[in-house]
Amino acid sequence: MTPTTVAIQAGDPLSHAGVTSQLRPRSEITLMEWDAAGVPPEVVVVVVDTVDEEALRTLRRIQRTTTCRTVLITTAIDEQQLVSAAECGVAGVVRRSESTPEHLVHVIGTVARGEGHLPADLLGRLLEEVGRLQGQVLGPRGLHFTGLAPREVDVLRLVADGHDTAEIATRLGYSERTIKNILHSVMTRLQLRNRSHAVAYAMRQGLI
Repeated sequence: MTPTTVAIQAGDPLSHAGVTSQLRPRSEITLMEWDAAGVPPEVVVVVVDTVDEEALRTLRRIQRTTTCRTVLITTAIDEQQLVSAAECGVAGVVRRSESTPEHLVHVIGTVARGEGHLPADLLGRLLEEVGRLQGQVLGPRGLHFTGLAPREVDVLRLVADGHDTAEIATRLGYSERTIKNILHSVMTRLQLRNRSHAVAYAMRQGLI
């Protein structure tokens, strides 16, 4: 098995040295020094005490300038901070109190394979937070986490059934111009090429 290349970014030398000492002996890991000008590692491990604005700036910079996957080690994190970290591209979260060498190597390997990892209690709280945001924030504004509003889904479902613009307008009680505007908005916002591409997107999301 080819070792996963890993770089460590920490807010203080002691944290950097501690994680380095955990990972250096592991054959599954190749540690490397890295900056924006060099070849990026597969995974960046970011070590912070708390997910504050400085930590989020670091995570955003990694997300914006590289293709690296990111693992976050933090002393404490709540559901709001978890959502913020996820928005910044974090794919794995490990609490400092749980960051044994075996567990850290496991999470790095999981993230390097394109998967994600969260502590079980954080996963449950994240799902609750997603449900709250959908019900209290996005839903009342006609928005959805999939990127499609309910009426957009209705239009795409009828397109998938083979109906033309006039028939869709009649069935939904909109003007043909409104139907065309809805489809144009979906395709532009989600960078979809045509109606068929939009229908395929909705199907992949499990909406139709």
